[in-house]
Formats: sequence, structure tokens, C-alpha cells
Amino acid sequence: MNVLVIGSGGREHTLIWKIKQSPLCGDIYAAPGNAGTKDLAVNLPFGVNDFEQIASAVLEHNIELVVVGPEEPLVKGIRDYFTSREDLKDILLVGPEEKGARLEGSKDYSKDFMQRHGVPTAGAKTITKENIKEGKAFLQEVEAPYVLKADGLAAGKGVIITEDIKEAEDTLDEMLAGKFGDASSKVLIEEYLHGIELSVFVLTDGKDYLILPEAKDYKRIGDGDTGPNTGGMGAVSPVPFADEAFMKRVEEKVIKPTVAGLAKDNIDYVGFIFIGLMNKDGEPNVIEYNVRMGDPETQAVLPRIKSDLLQHLIAAAKKELKNETIEFSNETATTVVAVAGGYPGSYEKGTPISGFDQIKEGIVFHAGTKENDGQVVTNGGRVIAATTLAGSIQEALKGSYANLEKIDWDGMNYRKDIGQDLLPYIS
Repeated sequence: MNVLVIGSGGREHTLIWKIKQSPLCGDIYAAPGNAGTKDLAVNLPFGVNDFEQIASAVLEHNIELVVVGPEEPLVKGIRDYFTSREDLKDILLVGPEEKGARLEGSKDYSKDFMQRHGVPTAGAKTITKENIKEGKAFLQEVEAPYVLKADGLAAGKGVIITEDIKEAEDTLDEMLAGKFGDASSKVLIEEYLHGIELSVFVLTDGKDYLILPEAKDYKRIGDGDTGPNTGGMGAVSPVPFADEAFMKRVEEKVIKPTVAGLAKDNIDYVGFIFIGLMNKDGEPNVIEYNVRMGDPETQAVLPRIKSDLLQHLIAAAKKELKNETIEFSNETATTVVAVAGGYPGSYEKGTPISGFDQIKEGIVFHAGTKENDGQVVTNGGRVIAATTLAGSIQEALKGSYANLEKIDWDGMNYRKDIGQDLLPYIS
């Protein structure tokens, strides 16, 4: 089967790497891909939102399955575009329709969905310019820390958490004034959930589902969870505190009502659901939904899957997940992300990267890279992710950090404390 993976990040490199291992895989393409996917797939020179070019490529290359990596084309309705065209409507596609993508595209809609379908989550209030006074009054009612979320897509940076009430009020003003463009024309003020975070991933055909390995990611730029939020600086899978009993509660209290709620709302949902959770005294509470796999969690989750991912994706797209069984390794996968100097603020692109030829074990997934006259150069904020699979978290981290020490570019930066907070949970 010929496959197209849409996207250019570490998530898409990992999907291609895993799909290519399947005996069912024929030719594989990436749109637009990066310097890493170029070694595994044919990179196609157009963007993730260029639906007409994507359609032409699907027909030209006899592509039978399309896997949509990032959220933006889903929110913009790529599935709806395919189903609206007679020549594309039978192409298998993994990714929800536009209505389903609102789970990520609008924090306001997502919160309303959780409340209507009994999914445990924090209390919140949606604020616009029209009711900003109400928002500031609500900030006075809730306890610090204060959580403000841009309603729309903000590249993983639209959540601000602060202990200071004045900073929270000023941030609300800034967000509504356009700090994140249209994404923050509405702002959710949310009660802070105390506990420890993790991410749970589900592949569903709208009725049945597979639960993938869980992961914990690290969003802030600095060691000790300091500094501004990023798209993610690292990930670990499995999560030591997410034992069988906890994951059963996640399935019963979160996954089942979520999938059932989508069906009840007449949303034809085929694809991934990424559930950001807080473990609060052993009980799961949903922080957010995403409608695709996480990045960098994908780089830690997929290496642990032993069964045929492509077979699972085909079954989901055909709405035949009922007969699928997922298998995964008991080993630990750790991923550490290396970023460009200045990220998540302004940073340079086009900086030469060296050392890939020194990597003998583990995997280095590319994210913000491209090839320039045969030289791999930086092409984004999050540049690469070093993943190692090993018998323990300590062993895996040792491998990931050893590989990062072999790679170099001017301004390269990465956190040195990924996974350290999980060590107390290991008996």
C-alpha cells in the first residue's frame, strides 16, 4: 500500500519510520517532510494546507492511505475536502473531520464537550473583550496559580500559567488584544489542577479504539520546568505512576465517554485522540484534547509498539478496529529534544548540523531540519529528538544524552533533566 504522511516535524519522521517497517507498506511519501524523512520517503515540495497539491499527489502516486500528522490541516478540514471530491472520497485517511477537529481547534468547544459528556476536567470560564470584567472577577475567585488558554491554535504556546494575579490580569489583556492573533480572541481562564501530568493516546474509528502507550512530556524550555512553554522538550514512555489500575480509570472515566460523546454528537471521528491528563491523587482529569499524535511524545510512544502500526491505521480508516490488538514493549523509551538557540523566541535558521554519522545506537528523529546542497541545516525551533529504547529509564536517558553529545550546531540547546521527576516512582 502506498502511503502519504502529511507534515514536516519529528512526529511525522517517526510515523514514517514506523510505517515503513510494515510488510504492507509500498511506496511512502512525506509532504513536505524534512532532512530525516528524505532518507525513508519521497519528500513532496508543498505545504500541509495545500489541499489541491496534496490531492494531485495522491492521484499521481496511487496513494491509498493518507495519515495527517499536524493539527492545522485537520482544523482546516482536509478530511471534508477529500470526502467532497468524487475522485478522493474512497482514499483511506487517518484524521478527523473538521467538526471533530474542534476538540483541539477550540478550547471553548472542547471544555463544553467535556462538561456535556461527563469527562472529568477543571472548572473554567470563557472570556472575550465583551466580558473582560467578568474574567478579572473570575481570576479573583480562583486560587493561584492562574491558567489562561488561547481558544484557538497557537503552536503549543497558547497556555500561560502564573502565580501572580497582576500578571494574570495583564496577560488576559494582552491575549485579548491579539498576543496570539485570532487564536486568543477568546481566552479560557481555568482552575489549576494540582498533580502530575501525562499524555494518553487513542486510535479510534469512531466506535472502537486502541489505547497506545502513554507518555509524559516536558513543555518548558528550562531545567526544573522553568521558563516559557515550548512545543515540547522531551518525553518518556511508559509513565511509572500510570499503573494498570490508573489506566483502567482513564479508560472508564475518560476514553469511553469521549468516544461515546463524539458518536452522540454525530461526529464521524477517525484518527488519533491525544488526551492531556492530570493525575490528581490517582484520579484522571483532562487538561486538553488534541486531534493528532503529540510531538515529541510520538518519538517515545511509537518505538514501543511491537505490532504493525500500518495495519492498525488501515483498520481505523476502514472502521474495522474491532478486530485489532495492539502490542507493545515493556522497555522504556526516552526522547530528548534539541532546539535552536533563542527558541521559543526568535532563532536563526540555516545553521549547519554535524555529527549524524556518529550515531550508532538509538534513533535521531528530525524535526526542524532541511538539506541544503547536501548539508543538513536547522529549519525550525525544535530541530532534532534523540530517542533510546532500553531496559530502564536511566539506561534509556544515558543513550539519548550520549547521542546528543555527538551532534552539534551553533546555538544548540537541550534540557538536562528529562525524566528525573519520574525516578522517585520507580521501585
